[in-house]
Amino acid sequence: MNKKWIVSILSTSLIWMLGITAFLFLSHWVPAQLHIESNLLTKANSELPKEEIDEKSLKKIIQETQKSVVMIEVEETGSGGSGFFYNNKGDIITNAHVVAGAEEVTVKIADKSEYTGTVIGISTDTDVSVIRVSDLKETEPLPLAKEVPAELGDEVLALGSPLGFQNTVTTGIISGVDRSFELENYQYDNAYQISAPIAPGNSGGPLISISTGEVIGINSAATDVGTIGFSIPIINVISLVTNWSETPMKSLPTMDYIKMDDQSVSSKENLATYLVYYFYDSLNEQDYVTAYSLLGYSWQLNTNYEQFRKGYLNTRSVMVDDIYTITEGEEVQVVAIISAEEQSGDELTTKKYKVTYEVSYENDQLKLISGSGEEIK
Repeated sequence: MNKKWIVSILSTSLIWMLGITAFLFLSHWVPAQLHIESNLLTKANSELPKEEIDEKSLKKIIQETQKSVVMIEVEETGSGGSGFFYNNKGDIITNAHVVAGAEEVTVKIADKSEYTGTVIGISTDTDVSVIRVSDLKETEPLPLAKEVPAELGDEVLALGSPLGFQNTVTTGIISGVDRSFELENYQYDNAYQISAPIAPGNSGGPLISISTGEVIGINSAATDVGTIGFSIPIINVISLVTNWSETPMKSLPTMDYIKMDDQSVSSKENLATYLVYYFYDSLNEQDYVTAYSLLGYSWQLNTNYEQFRKGYLNTRSVMVDDIYTITEGEEVQVVAIISAEEQSGDELTTKKYKVTYEVSYENDQLKLISGSGEEIK
């Protein structure tokens, strides 16, 4: 065998080996490449801008929640409010003041259909009630946050029928916790203070956690101080409403309908107290614009916004330890003991102050007319 023939055989064998190797490589490489591209596509979809994901989640929560929120009308009193399904028996949670004095009410669901509901439970001191609509027992109930309370800063949705506009949604945050006050015949204990605007007709509607989609409260009262509202924590009343659903009241207590003044926590003392709370809540959120807007005209005239903001830049948080009011004519004096965390260089210290605010109406809006404070050593 000559050298040319050997070279020819070796060349042919090498070409075949390269071809087979290339074939085997490509047959494994192509699917792997497709798999990588698929993973990149999935990753790209999962890494959409947070705003877009939040918007989609928010819309879904609203769409799902609205199906279980109702509008309530009481013929005897001409009053109304909102409510929501919470179990599979057709039972609706609402406020006691919405249905007080009535045994039957009209319930309007999302598609505008009307049904007759029967009051099966109502409290004379806690502002909560349960209505049963047997024809709607298959309606999907809203999930309830039965164990974990909401926290300051949690984002929320308030749903209801303010001013007769069914299925209205407003957004906000939990701007305060553990608020207690008395309104008409009802005692509100450890209520959530919320920034989501609520108006007449919102009473009894659900307060929804945006992060979980669960009901965390029952919207119950509003004030005319900015956009402060109050919601009863669902964990505080779940055992009460469950008992009514399991054993409906055989007879309802005699209750006269009390017209809430636009659902407002309307006493001057309550309004003045919550204006001060709102002021410090805004500072804790570093929302200096809102805090500054609560000051009266003369205070703002003597202190511009930049001076005001600069005065609180080193204040990390403020806790109200005690608060009380002194009323003199049209003015209310609010006195509070506060603990303030203050930053000085690398050092963080807590100091106590006694602060006093004069609170009064200015152009029909409640304002902090003046304020002073002294450190408690």
